[in-house]
Amino acid sequence: MVDTREGEQPVGSASGAGPAATPVPSRTLRRAGFVALAAALLVAALGIATRIIHERQVAAWTDAQATPTVSVIAPERGVTGQETILPGTIKAWYEAPVYARVSGYLKMWYFDYGAHVKKGQLLAEIEAPDLDADLAAAEANLKAADAQVNVRAAEMEFAKTTYERWRDSPKGVVSDQERESKKADYNSGLARYEAAKATVNADQGLVNRLEAFEQFKRVVAPFDGIVTVRNTDIGDLINAGSGAGGGSAPELFRVADVHEMRVFVQVPQRMSAGVRPGLVAQLDLPQYPQKVFKATVATTAEAINLDARTLLVELHAPNPDGLLQPGTFAEVHFELPGNPSVLRIPTSALIFRAQGMQVAVLAPGDRVELRDVTLGRNLGTEVEVLDGLTASDRVIASPSDSLAAGDLVQVEGEKRSGAAAEALAGADRSAESAQPVPEALAPPSAQALGASRN
Repeated sequence: MVDTREGEQPVGSASGAGPAATPVPSRTLRRAGFVALAAALLVAALGIATRIIHERQVAAWTDAQATPTVSVIAPERGVTGQETILPGTIKAWYEAPVYARVSGYLKMWYFDYGAHVKKGQLLAEIEAPDLDADLAAAEANLKAADAQVNVRAAEMEFAKTTYERWRDSPKGVVSDQERESKKADYNSGLARYEAAKATVNADQGLVNRLEAFEQFKRVVAPFDGIVTVRNTDIGDLINAGSGAGGGSAPELFRVADVHEMRVFVQVPQRMSAGVRPGLVAQLDLPQYPQKVFKATVATTAEAINLDARTLLVELHAPNPDGLLQPGTFAEVHFELPGNPSVLRIPTSALIFRAQGMQVAVLAPGDRVELRDVTLGRNLGTEVEVLDGLTASDRVIASPSDSLAAGDLVQVEGEKRSGAAAEALAGADRSAESAQPVPEALAPPSAQALGASRN
């Protein structure tokens, strides 16, 4: 008797023509489906997790690649061969404007611009007819006064003789009243004589004064020098006086003594401590680019200008060949002594911010730290730092304007460290671990399912 169960057929039954396939149990099919689904979910989970990790590492790697590379320098101590260049003005040893002391008309001038003159040499002559007339009148008055003195002297002598005769007369010949009258006449004559002499002295003083003014019709050089200005010409109306004190008279000539020159420089207060008498400086003139002039500090004002906060310094420069000219601009190079305790850095390391001057310093962990600094003298390509840095600081050279405090940077020539190095290493490991999924975890294929059915 054959046992026939639901879902099963006896082997070798005649249900159809030919050999019949062996039926697969439904429980086995369900088991295979669960395995395939679990494998697919595992592969999907592994893929998603790997992708997330890879994306994070790629982002970290990108950030590491975007980290700016900087070069660092160490502040240097002291200043060697340091020069301070300041503008200066060259002036003559002596320089004087020449004005007219008398009014009149210019008769003739004898020296023009650039002429070398000696002290007392005639520069020009002035015609002064009014002055000549005043002098003639004064001399006439003097002669009249002299004649009046002679008259008064004769009157005095007569009065004196008369008085003496009446005084020495025997007693009773003349009365006392007559004797006193003659004495009064003598005293009056003496007074008139003294007054006449005083008038002569006054007239003589006026003549002397006008004769002195007559000498001023000759305009002469006050000292040896060069005529640098001539503001007059023949026939010009000359007014006595000068332009000083609100006067309107122009200067006729200007004479400068240039055998030695004075150079005046305004030295900033911060640099004034190093400027002392005897310090030698170098002068550079634009018109003589290949020539060097020497000057020596002679004196200082010993006081700081309240408006400019500078110290006025006077230097003396010999001028044997006359190349230095009054009014010339010069660059004055001072070789000031350096301070060994002062630090200096390149000017390219400075950061100009709204809050003031700063420098970028490399902090631990390759992070940027911005420091406020106090600057000293500008040395051209370098600058002194008085406060804000130490000799052990690592200063970032030529920082970008976008650099901010706390930014991560990579030092040129050094291995990456910290987060940057970890990000790059993680990205490399992610690339190495990107292997195919093992076959054991792959979902079953249709062939494998067919084989299991057989």
